[in-house]
Amino acid sequence: MMLISCIRAENRKLHTAPIWILFFLLPIISAIYGTFNYLQNLEILTDGWYSLWTQHTLFYATLFFPAMVSAYAAWLWRLEHLGHNWNLIMSVPVSPIDLWIAKFAVVVKLTVLTHGFVFLLFTLCGKMFAGLPGWPPMALALYLLRGALGTMPIIAAQLLLSMVIRSFAVPIFLGLIGGIAGILISAKGASLLWPYSLMQIGMNANKQEDLLAGKIGLFFLSCSLWFLVLLAASQLILQKKDVRA
Repeated sequence: MMLISCIRAENRKLHTAPIWILFFLLPIISAIYGTFNYLQNLEILTDGWYSLWTQHTLFYATLFFPAMVSAYAAWLWRLEHLGHNWNLIMSVPVSPIDLWIAKFAVVVKLTVLTHGFVFLLFTLCGKMFAGLPGWPPMALALYLLRGALGTMPIIAAQLLLSMVIRSFAVPIFLGLIGGIAGILISAKGASLLWPYSLMQIGMNANKQEDLLAGKIGLFFLSCSLWFLVLLAASQLILQKKDVRA
């Protein structure tokens, strides 16, 4: 199947990719900062695992993750932007949208691995440094899964940006801007309307009360609509590239 072949080809790009440095470095920085901040504010942060979660997700969900996804997406489109590779790609018997979906699948895989690493660091810090009793509540694992769903529109947005912008750095910068805008939009209570806010509220970043209480249906709807809109936009652009090629 052509899509499977595309996914395998995209996976091969990761073998010696420098993005693995970000994969390990940014979650570790987030965990160190979050744990330090928690230990320095124990008189305020009194809800155990939930309080530690607010500090671990403070920068990860709002800034670090958008930067990481941006780098993942930019790296996967890097080869296509070299020389005349776009013309070569459009001349082979591969559906352009299959290429996009293959890249999406690979970034989703990286995102799942990243989230798993973040939760592992969170658990280790909670046990080894914060001395918290027991294990993280199941609600936090649910927040992690919701956050994974909230990443889908961000991944789609960054793949679209990296597809149309040849520069490696510019989409990463735009991803950071998107994350910062997400913070401001969430503060206004409109987080369901902006794709870069969806992961933040899905993970319950920097909040102890459930941000999606009574809104889980709207959250799923927003994630789905943003993904479909960005997928459709990507397909339209790829079709135009195919016609020009």
